[in-house]
Amino acid sequence: MEKLKRTLLILVMLFTVCSIQAANALKKTDKVSIFDWSRVIDAIIMVESEGNPYAKSGNSVGAMQITPIMVAECNQILKSKKSRRRYTLADRFSIKKSKEMFLLYQSKYNPKNSIEKAIRSWNGGNNYSLRSTQRYFEKVKAAMKRRR
Repeated sequence: MEKLKRTLLILVMLFTVCSIQAANALKKTDKVSIFDWSRVIDAIIMVESEGNPYAKSGNSVGAMQITPIMVAECNQILKSKKSRRRYTLADRFSIKKSKEMFLLYQSKYNPKNSIEKAIRSWNGGNNYSLRSTQRYFEKVKAAMKRRR
């Protein structure tokens, strides 16, 4: 009987430790993957290209008007995360991959999931100025209101 009690106690302790480790693993999940960016992304797409995945304006292409510099930045983020995945310039024409790049960029530079920072940095880069991104910010916010 004593052996059975000891075995049960060990099993309970093992289960508790495993549960705590699983809970800690869930806490470490990337917040950006949980945050719903769909309204922001859809509004940016409408402002940037009116939904046209083949839109072009200078070096910016695709529905989200992604530049080669943004592709390179995303690849640097992936490299720092020890990922083997890389984006190509052609991926800018894919709405799905463009959204992935947006989310990846936000995961690095906007961990608090600020909608304003997301919009302004998409237009003006990580070191954007409020003044130079104000008009863009207002357009995207207006597009978000229309899509409610």
